[in-house]
Amino acid sequence: MISLGVNAGRILARWGLHEKLWDVARLSEELHIHDYLGGLIQVQKMPSSLFGAFTYNGHRATFHQILLEHAKSLGIEIRMGHQAVEYWEDEANRKAYVKIQTGETFDADVIVAADGVKSVARKFVIGYHDSPKPSGYAIYRAWFDAEECGVTTDPSTDFMTSGDQNYAWIGKDVHFIAISTFGGKDICLLLTHKDDAPVDGNWSSPGKIEDVLDIVKGWDPRCAAIISKAPSCVDWKLLIHDPLPTWVSKSGRVVLNGDAAHPFLPSSSQGASQAIEDGLVLAVTLSLAGKDNVPLGTRTWESIRYQRVHDAQMMGVATRDKWHGAKPGDTGESFELPMPEWLLAFDAEADAYATYDGVARSIVEDGYRRPTLRGD
Repeated sequence: MISLGVNAGRILARWGLHEKLWDVARLSEELHIHDYLGGLIQVQKMPSSLFGAFTYNGHRATFHQILLEHAKSLGIEIRMGHQAVEYWEDEANRKAYVKIQTGETFDADVIVAADGVKSVARKFVIGYHDSPKPSGYAIYRAWFDAEECGVTTDPSTDFMTSGDQNYAWIGKDVHFIAISTFGGKDICLLLTHKDDAPVDGNWSSPGKIEDVLDIVKGWDPRCAAIISKAPSCVDWKLLIHDPLPTWVSKSGRVVLNGDAAHPFLPSSSQGASQAIEDGLVLAVTLSLAGKDNVPLGTRTWESIRYQRVHDAQMMGVATRDKWHGAKPGDTGESFELPMPEWLLAFDAEADAYATYDGVARSIVEDGYRRPTLRGD
């Protein structure tokens, strides 16, 4: 499952995608948070509309298809199955270049490398090899049909099929989320747990249901009952890296976007939303800078985005730590998923237009400096 906060939802709605997303991306408007023994901690209201926009939660492949079709409708050429293997730039010719595995080379005024947590472009942009490191956690993921897998006929699990449901169990350095969508027809399971195993070249692999069940031994019996219905799962290692010194290459023509620049923990529910904000703000700053001032556009973008992204990342860390420290008997609003106005009511497009001139002027007058975080 992928979650888009209302800060991203307002962007996609402006692109005319609300109806397409809304048909496939609704979620229960209540989150039932329990301790690991099943005691109710809090029922959190999760409004689908907030601060004048909608949130969308659904299967990532479905979202990808909607965005792909939208890009094609705009006349954008999409090439699948090509791996980028090398990046470089030539400021004398005002061009950036990318080579794919076939040897074919493409050039552009600017290249946006949204190539994920194991980005190939990152080394070129920052000037040294920076491998992501294990966060100390991993997440088991599963998505399956409720009726086909017996959820609807088991008294221990049928509560998940009476309409859309959203349940969480937290504590013992674990959190387990069970979600049903499409009126209780589809089930999504997400279990985040400690995992100190080294990560080799593949951070995503088939998991074992028996390993997931081991984690919830002694928990509320509903947890094992739901997990046992899953026909399979994915074991996804959660990788992080320290804040990069820059997201923009030396000549300002190759930039890192999304997880390539700033991977998020799932507990933030903001990874995809911040990547969308990245793309939108970059489009604004490049438009305002103009074709002859691409480096100014990319550097202004970086300055606008850097602190906000870090603040959203840290919110996810704080939520994970709070949930994983929950104990039987805990109750109250403090265990709710944070929904701060500074994050969700934010209009990235309007902010970019409002702040561009001041930030760009500072770069022109004082020279470009790599971004810093408050307190650094």
